[in-house]
Amino acid sequence: MSGIYIHIPFCKQACHYCDFHFSTSMKKKDDLIAALCNEIILRRSEIEDSSIINTIYFGGGTPTVLSVDELQLIIKTIYNNYNVSETPEITVEANPDDLTQEKIEALAKSKINRLSIGIQSFYEEDLLMMNRAHNAIEAKACLSMASRHFKNISIDLIYGIPNMSVDRWKQNIQLALDFGVPHISCYALTVEPNTALPKLIEKREIAPVDDELAQEHFDILITTLEHQGFEHYELSNFGKPGYFSKNNSAYWQGKPYLGIGPSAHSYHGKTRSWNINNNYKYIKALQQSKLPREIETLTTTDQYNEYVMTGLRTMWGVSLQKITQEFGITYKEYLLQQAQKSIEEHLLFLDKNTLFVTKKGKFLSDGIASDLFLVNLG
Repeated sequence: MSGIYIHIPFCKQACHYCDFHFSTSMKKKDDLIAALCNEIILRRSEIEDSSIINTIYFGGGTPTVLSVDELQLIIKTIYNNYNVSETPEITVEANPDDLTQEKIEALAKSKINRLSIGIQSFYEEDLLMMNRAHNAIEAKACLSMASRHFKNISIDLIYGIPNMSVDRWKQNIQLALDFGVPHISCYALTVEPNTALPKLIEKREIAPVDDELAQEHFDILITTLEHQGFEHYELSNFGKPGYFSKNNSAYWQGKPYLGIGPSAHSYHGKTRSWNINNNYKYIKALQQSKLPREIETLTTTDQYNEYVMTGLRTMWGVSLQKITQEFGITYKEYLLQQAQKSIEEHLLFLDKNTLFVTKKGKFLSDGIASDLFLVNLG
């Protein structure tokens, strides 16, 4: 076991682009926390006594809507029931408007040692368009305060925002660098069907997303951050040496993890499971000591496709040796056959028996991976 992910399904307000599971009502917060702790206890039997938990990650939603005492209660429950590393990476996602001086100091005194702050943009017009709960002043103020108490800070930025000029995107990157953060996660603005964004675009209240602009932003991002000593270790993640997210790295390298909370996913190599994405039903089930989840057994082909998808997104690539050892020569031959076109188009390349995406192919890596998937073997 590598890590435990805890999904905190609460937000102050709904961002226009977000399709993660959350609620803006806090009425069931205490019951939800009790249910999370109960699930942590009930799933203890899934983990071997010899397995060490190296990472604990609070995602959401917005975990910092919880008090530090509430976060520590969940952490204590994990420590009481699992074999946690002496030096675990414990991350909490946070929104700038929650990070007051008092809260940052309290977080710094807890076992939490890494902050992942959802800045998204340092510019007011972008934040208003996305319906973020914080403003540009809070974005800068929280980073100034947090950097005095935390060495390990990651921030999220969004590119490809309608009407975001290349210059403004460059300024966003530079502001992040000016704060000295050692890890930056960047995501293209995506129009998800069950969000407010497609409706606002249809009503012409927001301009359509421009894929060409997003790719230009992405190319600028890679060049700028690599020049500043960041390593592009995963499609959306850039870290200084020693500051790669251990949680993210474990996920993309196919290590097992336990997902706690409504909508949370778990992965154990040959099985995948996911919890119900309804807070009320989740709480009710856990009050009866039942696990509200579905489990899927992965076929060899499923496991191959998963490895190809995750491997191509990372600096570690897809090992042909691993493909042969774990899936067989037929899968290796199929992979090379399917990859040939992308290699000729300079989207993929082979080096030391490992398949990588080129810089040109990075923005298209998910689509490239889908071309390598196998669908007709068991």
